[in-house]
Amino acid sequence: MELESILQFIQNKNILVTGATGFLAKIFVEKILRVQPNVKKLYLLLRAVDTKSATQRLHNEIIGKDLFRVLREKWGAGMNSIVSEKLTVVPGDISHEDLGLKDSNLREEMLSQIDVIVNLAATTNFDERYDVALGINTLGAKHVLNFAKQCFKLKVLVHVSTAYVCGEKDGLLLENPYHMGETLNGTSGLDIDNEIRQVQEKLRELRAEGLTEQAITSALKDFGLKRANIYGWPNTYVFTKAIGEMLIGDLKENLPLVILRPTIITSTYKEPFPGWVEGIRTIDSLAVGYGKGKLTFFLCDINAIADVVPADMVVNAIIAAMAAHANQPGEVIYQVGSSMRNPVKYSNFHDYGFRFFTKKPWINKDGTPVKVGKVAVMGSMTTFHRYMTIRYLLLLKGLEVVNTAFCQYFKGTYVDLNRKIKFVMRLVELYRPYLFFKGVFDDMNTLKLQMAVRENTTEADMFYFDPSCINWDDYFMNIHLPGVVKYVFK
Repeated sequence: MELESILQFIQNKNILVTGATGFLAKIFVEKILRVQPNVKKLYLLLRAVDTKSATQRLHNEIIGKDLFRVLREKWGAGMNSIVSEKLTVVPGDISHEDLGLKDSNLREEMLSQIDVIVNLAATTNFDERYDVALGINTLGAKHVLNFAKQCFKLKVLVHVSTAYVCGEKDGLLLENPYHMGETLNGTSGLDIDNEIRQVQEKLRELRAEGLTEQAITSALKDFGLKRANIYGWPNTYVFTKAIGEMLIGDLKENLPLVILRPTIITSTYKEPFPGWVEGIRTIDSLAVGYGKGKLTFFLCDINAIADVVPADMVVNAIIAAMAAHANQPGEVIYQVGSSMRNPVKYSNFHDYGFRFFTKKPWINKDGTPVKVGKVAVMGSMTTFHRYMTIRYLLLLKGLEVVNTAFCQYFKGTYVDLNRKIKFVMRLVELYRPYLFFKGVFDDMNTLKLQMAVRENTTEADMFYFDPSCINWDDYFMNIHLPGVVKYVFK
């Protein structure tokens, strides 16, 4: 693999970043500006009706974040002028053709100037509305590819997917592409045009029934899960990401295409400072739920590997892949995670949570610390269902009987408990594949990229993404959990 200076590659380049207000995108933008201020321009695609509202989002949701404090300290009073010179906001929407661009002059400028596109736009909700998930994760990927084909100077397109497009497969999971129509369970008939027709028809039916928007959203969430399950995927998110990969792989022609599949992304390991995180991840909500004393049990295979990778390592891999595959026609896939080189297990998380919140207890609103203890671990769904039946479902059945006898006197209590139980059961079913995941992600391509950075450049310390160097004990106890408490659950 030929790879010269990554910094030199970025210099004087014009880069389009989609999904610019997302967690990874912000870290990507900050990194580029900090290490290579001579980048020519970063075009940031944001969902907005016009430039004014896009600029507002830039300052409120990107530049104004604590993530950019190192740059603010470095540039001081010059920060605003550098931002206005280097960053161009692009109001748009990847779920539309031509990225939803309305400004024809800006569109022509981008088509003539862009060297690199990094597609980070996605909806990551496991049970997103099917029409929304298809629009962003599947058709959005196609629209970005079509736009890339029109860019005269384009050197490479990097599409960020997820390692979990594999569904619930176990064993060694290779860095292989998914081909058009391929399914995880062997069911034939997966056709993307048909999926679009199906969801459009479903939406028409629901509207014809005169349902509320809330009811339509709920029905389309269920419909997405149903369509995903038919072909072997556990949820709408990974299903629509997988068929997005199929689409761009099929339509790429001679375009240099990198598909990067990160695993579970956690807080920054080192840069711009350790522990920056945004948004709630499953492992984080479990940790904080435990710290607040609200988690009464832990549902998972305690010996299963939880494949996590710090966000700054993912961003460094994206940047290295950009440089390595510029002007190299063809498709390459990188899986960026830790299960192959430095696995961490759910049993470790259990231990980290106990030790962290024992040492630094959560403080309640009344100023009292929450005392944590070891919680029971349910190692199977059978155990969980038994627990729910004894603890809640029998109570619910009893309430139903009493309710009938007392002329619906306890109806409010019954409805509330029933709603909460359904919510918990749905949540558990959505996250079950990852709490009992048996796969290990092969990362041979990623390892080759790491070696290329080490052997061909002097920038390996700047663009680090080798998870084998991480001491997980130190990372979770001193970096990640403090970051989650500070930034996510303030």
